[in-house]
Amino acid sequence: MNPTAFRVVQGFIALLLLSALAGCGAMSAQNPSGALKPVNAVELPPSERVMLKGADVVAYFTEGAHRQGSAEHQSTYEGVNFWFASAAHKALFDQSPPRYLPQYGGYCANGIAYGIPWGGDADSWKITDGKLYIFGGQASKDGWELDEKANLALAETYWAQEVKGSNSFFQRTKRLVLRVPHYKTGEELAREVAAAKAARQ
Repeated sequence: MNPTAFRVVQGFIALLLLSALAGCGAMSAQNPSGALKPVNAVELPPSERVMLKGADVVAYFTEGAHRQGSAEHQSTYEGVNFWFASAAHKALFDQSPPRYLPQYGGYCANGIAYGIPWGGDADSWKITDGKLYIFGGQASKDGWELDEKANLALAETYWAQEVKGSNSFFQRTKRLVLRVPHYKTGEELAREVAAAKAARQ
């Protein structure tokens, strides 16, 4: 085995071990048995699997804002708990859950364009064509918007072919080691975003 291949295998094994040590709670929270697997969820007692750390997914659509929900107003859909800021928002969700679901399990949409289910901050988001997209911060959102059409196509492909139904930890580990051909680091994306902003001035 050549040295490069050996390092790749070593890195993959190391990441698998780290994933295994990451804790059963996090792995369980992100990988429900229902159709939404995997999801950007955490354990927040009394709930085992809370989407987006309890962000109210309905508020993005009704108020155009990120709002924190609470366990007082919650629903369970496909084994995932959703918290809401009000009983009215819970009622809207209960009428049509798929309408309010964040795309790609609530993971960073820009990460999914690289096949990586990771990140996703509830306060970094946008709605496009009636669909909610979550990002891992403003920098990820800026990177996505450099070429939204192309990034959306990539994310749709990787979600359908690799990520949907997978174990989030194993998929993440795989794509952090075996990176997609178009992979860009955070620094590379930041430089491209800066150049695009400078060109617009």
